[in-house]
Amino acid sequence: MKTKTKKLSAKKLQKIIKRIIWENPNKQLNPKQIQKRVNSENNIDSILYALEMLVKQGVIIPKDNYKFQANKTIHVEKTSDVAYEGYVDMTRSGAGFVLVDELEDDIYIPKKYMGSSMNGDRVKVVLFDGGRKRRKKEGRIVKVLERATKQFVARLRILNEVAVAFPENDALPVEIAIKKEDIKDAKDGDMVVVEIVKWPNKPNRPPVGVVKSILLAHNKSDREMQSILINNGFSLSFPDAVMEQVMPMSDNISEQEIAKRRDFRKITTLTIDPHDAKDFDDALSYEKKKNGDIEIGVHIADVTHFMEQGTPLDEEAYERSTSVYLVDRVCPMLPEKLSNNLCSLRPNVDRLAFSAVFTFDKQLKIKKRWFGKTVIHSDKRFAYEDAQEVLDKGKGDYFTELSTLNKIAHHLRKQRFAQGSISFETDEVKFQLDEDAKPIGIYLKTRKDTHLLVEDFMLLANREVAEYIDRKSKNTQTIPFVYRIHDLPDRDKLLDFARFAGSMGVKFDIQTPKSIVQSFNKLSELAEDRPELKILVIMGVRTMSKAVYSSENIGHYGLGFEHYTHFTSPIRRYADVLVHRLLAQNLDKTYRADAKHLEMQCKHISNQERKAVDAERQSVRYKQVEYLQEFVGHSFEGLIRGIGERGFYVELTENFCDGMVSFESLGEPFFIERGRMQARGKITGRKFQMGDKLKVIVAAVNLDKRQVEFQIEGEDTKPKKSPKKSRRRKKR
Repeated sequence: MKTKTKKLSAKKLQKIIKRIIWENPNKQLNPKQIQKRVNSENNIDSILYALEMLVKQGVIIPKDNYKFQANKTIHVEKTSDVAYEGYVDMTRSGAGFVLVDELEDDIYIPKKYMGSSMNGDRVKVVLFDGGRKRRKKEGRIVKVLERATKQFVARLRILNEVAVAFPENDALPVEIAIKKEDIKDAKDGDMVVVEIVKWPNKPNRPPVGVVKSILLAHNKSDREMQSILINNGFSLSFPDAVMEQVMPMSDNISEQEIAKRRDFRKITTLTIDPHDAKDFDDALSYEKKKNGDIEIGVHIADVTHFMEQGTPLDEEAYERSTSVYLVDRVCPMLPEKLSNNLCSLRPNVDRLAFSAVFTFDKQLKIKKRWFGKTVIHSDKRFAYEDAQEVLDKGKGDYFTELSTLNKIAHHLRKQRFAQGSISFETDEVKFQLDEDAKPIGIYLKTRKDTHLLVEDFMLLANREVAEYIDRKSKNTQTIPFVYRIHDLPDRDKLLDFARFAGSMGVKFDIQTPKSIVQSFNKLSELAEDRPELKILVIMGVRTMSKAVYSSENIGHYGLGFEHYTHFTSPIRRYADVLVHRLLAQNLDKTYRADAKHLEMQCKHISNQERKAVDAERQSVRYKQVEYLQEFVGHSFEGLIRGIGERGFYVELTENFCDGMVSFESLGEPFFIERGRMQARGKITGRKFQMGDKLKVIVAAVNLDKRQVEFQIEGEDTKPKKSPKKSRRRKKR
């Protein structure tokens, strides 16, 4: 008797069943016959689930008597002549979406039509014929225009005459061929950074690469963090040309440079930042005038003074476009000498700044605005906690300045919400790490008045800079500028969300943009007193569009601003560098950048931002899984936070880690209902929905795949049996 193979994954099982059915295209097979041919330890329910997925994919078709047959009508879909350009957003399944600015909806790309494209690539895509009539636009990628990532972390294997690198990144599931002379000093088995120099132009051909460096890491976690950065397209070091440019730079400020600027060195100036911050982008100055007016200066590091356009430093900063903040490290946009020293607004030293200065009257209305280059001298560096302590005690260093700043910030916040800003206070997970960066505790970041104080003044400066450019444009031809834009929420997602909110007793009015804002803010208020409603806040965020950079202003829906930009963080965001340059050129005269080139830069920066967010999420996920390794077999309370095809995701209330409860572990297949808000068992009819409380056991942890499996405490994992239909005997 043939020995059964071990239990197969859902993906592998589908692949084998597909092959079995297609090898016998004229035969009709039932689930029992298929299970026998698969010859694995998979139960009949997993066979049924695989068949259901293959039917959905159109690969097989159901026949009478609960049998299945190959779908012989499958053919390659014809595509239209209309081509679009956009960026790939790849899903875990290997399929993806192409984000196209001209289209309202993203284009869905089935896995088989992804070609060699990867997450973040700029591609050319064509729609399938009839794509415009479909509910969901679908298409095929016909060309990769620009690679988002060229370097990958891979395991090197040296064979007789060739070398092969096996990437750790699931986004590149093929090996990379390397010539022996291109492996440098790497040895068989080394983890290396490989750069792809030639992509295949024919299917089933591997890309060709060269070894750039051997990956040196202190431990597995260190290696994983480095891999996350590299695989998302961020370099661990700066090119030699950049470092040569930075090396001779000095923090000495000449009298000639000071003479060109407004001098704030004698005005009380403070920085308020996280306790572990090293790069201080912003500072706030305070001065009370004789007539009772208050002048507040929002001072931002003058990065463009050190970074001339077109230099190696500028080109590298643009290529990166953003600093990346992983759990235990920062991959900076600028070299440390600039980010942590020359540009950083450190206390007790003179620093160059680009400032937005506002004069408030006694009613806290802005009566005067000024923008320009300055020189400042920070009197004190506060950590958020230290500044908060001064406010709470009502005394201490700079209490008058801090309390007045806080009063004005409260007023600005109240105005902002009255004018249509949405209050989204989502939880941010933070880790307590030991000396080896191993997580030993997890907690939520707390946001107090001092955090909001700084945020409110940054929002003010960003909005006012954008409005300055808009006012100047009204008197002349439009001035191309970099805006931070945020579109209206997705209507279909909102409808599903509103229905689900209603089932939890929360009325959600989605009739107008204004009523949506009011409903979201009401929900945030309710969630303060009813923690079970926090799931609705998280789900509400998911209905929102993503904020991006663009030279075409449509306003910022989430903030309720008609004009908004990013001016306040040029040390860590290249968008702010562009804004500084454009603002400086439009202070005393009118300057118009090339609009098409500016839009191209906005798209690149937005794409880099997406990649940085992905990298940051991956690092958080890795640390969460690493933390849960110590708790296999332990039980925790949790809430259902998401529902997928294979199961639902539960977030633990004690440590904010999440994992999956697979439908297979529940012993029956499930229907996914109500916009992925609920799952219903096909046999028992039992329901699981978003926000449900559960007690789960940590069943398994896979750190390499960053996966956690939960089981419901007390759950019988044996397959459920379908209820037998009662048969009535005929009377004779």
